[in-house]
Amino acid sequence: MIKKHTIYKTDNWNMMTVEVHGRQLVLREISDQWGEETHKFLSRPAMMDWAERRFDPEKFEGSDEERQSIIDALKAV
Repeated sequence: MIKKHTIYKTDNWNMMTVEVHGRQLVLREISDQWGEETHKFLSRPAMMDWAERRFDPEKFEGSDEERQSIIDALKAV
C-alpha cells in the first residue's frame, strides 16, 4: 500500500508530495517554473538531508514560518 503525504499545495501547479513505498520515499516537487522533479530516497534521514539543502534558510524565498512548516511536514512523513 502506498501512503501519500501532501507537504504543501498552493495550487494545481505548485505542490510537493511524498509517497511512501515500503522503505522507499518518492518525493515529487511540481512547479509552474520547473515542471515536475522526482527524488527517490531510501531513508528518512537522506530525505531530510536533501530538504535541509533544498530549503536552506539563506536562500529560501519565504518566511521562516513557511520554511519551518515545510520541514516539519517532511519530518512527519
